This record gives sequence, structure tokens and C-alpha cells, in this order.
Amino acid sequence: MTQSPVKITASLTAHSGKAEELHALLLGMVPHCRAEPGNLRWDVWRDSAHAERYVLDELYHDADAADAHRKTPHYQDYLSRIPALAERAALVLEPVEVG
Repeated sequence: MTQSPVKITASLTAHSGKAEELHALLLGMVPHCRAEPGNLRWDVWRDSAHAERYVLDELYHDADAADAHRKTPHYQDYLSRIPALAERAALVLEPVEVG
């Protein structure tokens, strides 16, 4: 049985006065997340209309890789710091067969 890729899209809006700290945290995550086995993509985007809003675009080989990501020390550190820095909403997505 072939496992499907998992896409995670997270939206983060910095609390007042916390945009720079959020920016630094997200950029610090990039090399760690991209180096994870099973990670296919880990990008940070900023909303051009609202500079305090960021979107994480993540893609993992399968659910096991996404689960392994959530157990890493860098993700656990991120998760512990985010409530003080930003409002966060995340979608965990699976592909839809269109053909």
C-alpha cells in the first residue's frame, strides 16, 4: 500500500509587537525542518498586505514523516513559544484524486 503525501499549511498572525520575534523563530526553523527525513518542502511566506501574517507551506512524504516532524526538539520548542508570539491555525491536508 502506497502512503499519500501530507501537506500542512499553517497561518500565523503575530501579536502586537511580536512580528520580529515570530519572523526570527520561523526562519530559524527552516534548516532543521528541511533536513528532516521525509520532508519534501518547508517554506515561509509573508502576507504582502499584512506584514505580521505568515504562512508555513510544508510537504511530507507521508503521515509518518509528518508525525516524526511533530516529535522533533525544534518543533516542540516552536510549539511552546508560539502562543506568546502569534495566533496560529493549521490545516493538515491529503491529496484528492482528480483524474
